[in-house]
Amino acid sequence: MELRTLHYFLTVAREQSISAAAESLHISQPALSTQLKGMEEELGKQLLIRGTKGSRKVVLTEEGMILRRRAEEILSLVQKAEEEITRSDETIAGDVVIGAGETDNVRLLAQAAKDLQKQYPDIHYHISSGNAEYVL
Repeated sequence: MELRTLHYFLTVAREQSISAAAESLHISQPALSTQLKGMEEELGKQLLIRGTKGSRKVVLTEEGMILRRRAEEILSLVQKAEEEITRSDETIAGDVVIGAGETDNVRLLAQAAKDLQKQYPDIHYHISSGNAEYVL
């Protein structure tokens, strides 16, 4: 399955019309239909219920709704990866996960993290404090 085809599928799901999606994507309607049929054949499942000739509206099947959710996640992750890679030389970013015992020092740690995040807003902190069993 190609990322481009997932993008096509999401556009059809959003537009609820193959014709409108083709126009939005600047490709021909037959080419888009072929891509969608190929995706359905590859998965072995019907993803769209196509309208009758009088109605061009398409509806997602149950499998189509599952694919829509996953395709949104996949394309979002691809976009995040591209952004992280292109700005990796210019930005400090990432997740910092800290587990600490339940002490007053956790407050100092949280304040330091807050101060650093002002300078580097793309750093995300996940601080947990508690007993040893909880922190592990």
